[in-house]
Amino acid sequence: MTQTPSLLPHVYLLRHGETAWSLSGQHTGRTDIPLTAHGEQEARALGERLRNVSFAHVMSSPMQRARDTCALAGLAGRMQIEPDLAEWDYGDYEGARLVEIHRERPAWNIFRDGCPHGETPDDVTARADRLIARVRTFEGDIALCSHGHFGRALGARWIGLPVAAAGHLVLGTASLSVLGYEHQSPDEPAIVRWNVP
Repeated sequence: MTQTPSLLPHVYLLRHGETAWSLSGQHTGRTDIPLTAHGEQEARALGERLRNVSFAHVMSSPMQRARDTCALAGLAGRMQIEPDLAEWDYGDYEGARLVEIHRERPAWNIFRDGCPHGETPDDVTARADRLIARVRTFEGDIALCSHGHFGRALGARWIGLPVAAAGHLVLGTASLSVLGYEHQSPDEPAIVRWNVP
């Protein structure tokens, strides 16, 4: 991927590579599991796509699947751990598959309902907004290595939508998304690219 010249920085959002639980569809919030061998390959391929981008800031979720993706993508040298990039805290739904949750709560939607004994949409909104406010003060392009549900929430909040709208933004493993601005205006945040495999 070739860097697009711009006056305002872009935020490159990287979702971590495949894990055993992302493969099985289990909700993986605070469980700190490693990448699969395929996930490691995905992370290296992600690094190839980013080889022509010069990052002024690189931040990663504290979870090893995100840190390892960041490192395998060649970004470990400047990586800083950012707790606000952690995945949604699934509480009682940690390790559960959607089909299992829907047996008890057929209409459940994480972006609307949150998780019992975990985070609510308001909790995640506060985290995303705090992170966005921080990165908007940075100069130069930024890489953020995070997770599926939190990354989707971050994308929605970047353009001013409620977290409930994040259900319409899918993120595959080791995907690349770019957040920026329309008309080079800080008042017009935009999604430049989304879920590039």
